[in-house]
Amino acid sequence: MPAVGKSPPHYGWVIVAAGTLTVFACLGLGRFALGMLLPSMGVSLGLSYAEMGYISTANFIGYLTAVVVAAAMIRRLGERGTILAGLLLVAVSMMLVSQADSFIEVLVLYVLTGMGSGAANVPIMALVSHWFVRRYRGKAAGYMVVGSGLGIILTGVLVPAVNAAAGIEGWRVNWLILGIVVLVTATVCGLLLRNRPAEKELAVYGEEPAADTAASTPPPPSDAARRRVLAHLGAIYFLFGATYVIYVTFIVTAMVQERGMSEAAAGQFWIWLGVLSLLSGPVFGTLSDRIGRKGGLITVFALQMTAYILVAAPLGPVFLYLSIALFGIAAWSIPSIMAAAVGDTMGPEHAAAGFGTITLIFGIGQIIGPAAAGAAADVTGSFSISFALAAVLAALAIALALLLRKPG
Repeated sequence: MPAVGKSPPHYGWVIVAAGTLTVFACLGLGRFALGMLLPSMGVSLGLSYAEMGYISTANFIGYLTAVVVAAAMIRRLGERGTILAGLLLVAVSMMLVSQADSFIEVLVLYVLTGMGSGAANVPIMALVSHWFVRRYRGKAAGYMVVGSGLGIILTGVLVPAVNAAAGIEGWRVNWLILGIVVLVTATVCGLLLRNRPAEKELAVYGEEPAADTAASTPPPPSDAARRRVLAHLGAIYFLFGATYVIYVTFIVTAMVQERGMSEAAAGQFWIWLGVLSLLSGPVFGTLSDRIGRKGGLITVFALQMTAYILVAAPLGPVFLYLSIALFGIAAWSIPSIMAAAVGDTMGPEHAAAGFGTITLIFGIGQIIGPAAAGAAADVTGSFSISFALAAVLAALAIALALLLRKPG
């Protein structure tokens, strides 16, 4: 068997590239495009702030549903088949949203988009534990979540340009174009993905001789210990789900409808958020490999908490720029750290089930966040209270992260 890490590139990095494309399609476009599309879609369909929040929540309900059945799908189809099925569902449902004429139609179709996103995202993140040893998992998962930033960059450029050319119905053209992009991406990922290194006659990337590995590998945790660790990680992931989603769903709408920015100017902010977020996964995933998952989580939540405070306060444009910068730098690092943390604790064979479990809890946070934020904005006429709540919950996440212990 070839010596791993001695003759690069190892196919594990092809898996990472395919993972980046998967996250780009299922989250970068399937989820985060909504933030740019909501202002024009809301005007065209006459949506209230609460209805905008419910559409975002519908996506997360679908995501949560897929997470519940992800383990069964993986057993039946394998990771590769499950990812491909999820991406195809995202593509078709997004193209159908372009034809929707009412709030209810968008709501139902975006549930399906969420289901596809969950079916693709859970197994692709779990593949990290099969292809990489522990000390490289944070880095590998970090590069995968770069896909979210790429999706944000694309929508920040594409959506205002198409809307300017097509007018008030430009959002329909955007949904159709993005659905086609997801379809093409699904085809590429289907060609590249493999479930296990053995399919390419390779060892796990970074694998050492058995004697060395045995000395550095912690004993497998008991079932009770696994449940405790998953509950702890799940609580932290819940708080991330409930907070970041408020920001990415409503920051553009807040800039356009509260701060008086044009959609094009808000789109430039969105692009910068995407550009900065390209660093988040690799930087903080690698950092968590070096200083531990606990230190990585605390650092990221501290940056995000500050970003929420800055946008909640009635401060000048400079602080809005700083908020975007801080959020972007740390944006997608929590999922990469969580994927690595679950692999560390549960081991490769239990990684998909473990990540699915905490993602289920994370999904509940995503459901609550946008619905509560939209309803609060309708009552108060501003998103400030919603961003302030996100800051408080991020502080709670820091407190929980301080209590984490090293696996084994």
